[in-house]
Amino acid sequence: MTPHWIDLVRNSDILGTLYSDVPPLESVRLRSFHLDWRGPALTLRIDLPTYPGPDRVPPEWSERGHDALQLQVQFAAVEDLTVRGWIPVVPVDISLAALPCRRILVRIAEAGFEFCFTASDSLTVGHISSYRKTETGSDEVPHSFASRLDTRLFISLPGTHESTFYQ
Repeated sequence: MTPHWIDLVRNSDILGTLYSDVPPLESVRLRSFHLDWRGPALTLRIDLPTYPGPDRVPPEWSERGHDALQLQVQFAAVEDLTVRGWIPVVPVDISLAALPCRRILVRIAEAGFEFCFTASDSLTVGHISSYRKTETGSDEVPHSFASRLDTRLFISLPGTHESTFYQ
């Protein structure tokens, strides 16, 4: 049985406040992935395919005309990692399949790109932010963060050297 990804998230409460129905990981924009050898863990930074309704987001997000929600999904106990190609600029589907011993198979496949691995079936979301899409699709614009700490530290995405954000 294929689980809905939100059912595997340990800290899903914030997404539950933003969405009445959390969207599936279909047609998401894969922004980056980060491998952490200490885990071994892998973090995907993605834009969800739909933006929450105006009654569910903080008023300042609506006032700023935001229309995209970005977050990080962290996978723990990662094994059997395969990466071929480069991150596509088109939306991708992230599929999850249940495996024995509380593990999942994660697979992303798009023309010229394959990314798959196995991981624990316990996911963590973090660094949730909102921003206004650009014509070019860039996310290098001001972001509003759900976390008070992220709000104090950042006004846009930090550089990849900022380990507190990407790990």
